[in-house]
Amino acid sequence: MTLIYLCGALAVLVPALVVPWLATRWAPAVAASRTADRLRQAVAGLTDAFGRLGAALVVLLAGSAAVIALCWPLGEALSRLEPHVDHPVFEYVHARRVAGWADLNSFITAIGDRYPLKWVTVVGALALAVAWRRRRWWLPLVAMPLQFVLEQYTQQILAGVVDRGHPPTDLGTYPSGGCARVLMTFGTILVLAAFAWRIPRRIRVGLLTALAVLVTVEGYTRVYAEKHWLTDVLGGWTFGILLTAVMVFAVAVADGRVRPPAQRPTTPARERVPVGT
Repeated sequence: MTLIYLCGALAVLVPALVVPWLATRWAPAVAASRTADRLRQAVAGLTDAFGRLGAALVVLLAGSAAVIALCWPLGEALSRLEPHVDHPVFEYVHARRVAGWADLNSFITAIGDRYPLKWVTVVGALALAVAWRRRRWWLPLVAMPLQFVLEQYTQQILAGVVDRGHPPTDLGTYPSGGCARVLMTFGTILVLAAFAWRIPRRIRVGLLTALAVLVTVEGYTRVYAEKHWLTDVLGGWTFGILLTAVMVFAVAVADGRVRPPAQRPTTPARERVPVGT
């Protein structure tokens, strides 16, 4: 029993400690890297050719295809772990379920269901359109429904091609859509809000950390509520992170926030001095 509650505590503590470190140390280094510069240059070329919206659409389609291409073999690899990882974890949790804790987990895990997030998407789109009224007010009205549809059909494609089955107690399969939907929906809202208002860096990091905690807790509850295998949740986290990154980047491109890289200073070669002078 202690291990189950320890895992629940870790689902909160790990992202609460790791995400602020990643946001303050790792993210700035990635943004300043040469790979990021090449990506900005590619986006600049797409924007010149197709305009901002066309470039954003290319990013969205190509990025979604890349997510499928990466998560498909991941799903096949995770499927092979089912008898060695998923079944033992399922049996361990099933034998130690407690009614009160199970009810709480079933209540929390419903946050990741499509129906409540559908309403979050609608309300978020309308509220953000008002916040963006002096700019591209239509962008939240397009981005919010689009992220919902994109996650749903991309997840269905992966579930169909991997076709790994589900636990005996529910129909949840690879990848966990609940984990991905929570990250995708609230992540898009967070980015659109950050574009609309000047939110201090500390508050942005705090909101991002809270979102990461919500996503890991969602994964924990999906396992405890016996809706998914453990590896479905691991795949759902990976799938959600990648697809949310694609969606956020496409929104940034559409809003004109991805600019060509600044020219890096070059060090001139030293002039050779003739020997004997």
